[in-house]
Amino acid sequence: MKKLLITLLMILAIGCEKKYVVAPEEKVAPKEPVKQEAARPEKPEVPKEVVKETIVPKEQKPLEIAMPAKKEAPPAPVAKEEVSAVLRDALFDFDKYNIREDARPVLDAAASQLKKNGQINIIIEGHCDERGTNEYNLALGEKRAKAAKDYLASLSVSPARMTVVTYGEERPLCTEHNETCWQGNRRAHFVVSGK
Repeated sequence: MKKLLITLLMILAIGCEKKYVVAPEEKVAPKEPVKQEAARPEKPEVPKEVVKETIVPKEQKPLEIAMPAKKEAPPAPVAKEEVSAVLRDALFDFDKYNIREDARPVLDAAASQLKKNGQINIIIEGHCDERGTNEYNLALGEKRAKAAKDYLASLSVSPARMTVVTYGEERPLCTEHNETCWQGNRRAHFVVSGK
């Protein structure tokens, strides 16, 4: 039965063709050629002379900020003579190599100059007065030079920039035989050298 029903439906579907009948009083107008219209923009077109566009740029940062920051030039190198003129001798007591209170400002000034002028190296000479044996004074002069170097190193001066040498009593500033002269000979003396 199902087969029969399906067959009938198929026959009806195929056999029933729709026919359109035109009534005699209606006249069909001849077909006009189709005009192809140009694609219309979404916005109405305005003549160019009327359009006035003003482009306002977004606010920009000033040129100085947009460019990388300039690196400051390193300070001009100071002549060795200028540094030598600032460095003074640190004086020591008889038979001693500890830093005296009056020698601290001298060494502080030396450290300041050395930190400002990183290309400058120094030789620290240890000196003694004429009293004592040569061997004893050479050892004492070395201890004085090392004490000055250690003090400068404690003020952040690189030890690699300082060389220690001792002269003992061999290079006196003064050759008189009195306490004033001997005091001037008991010293740590600074000689400026390059790298």
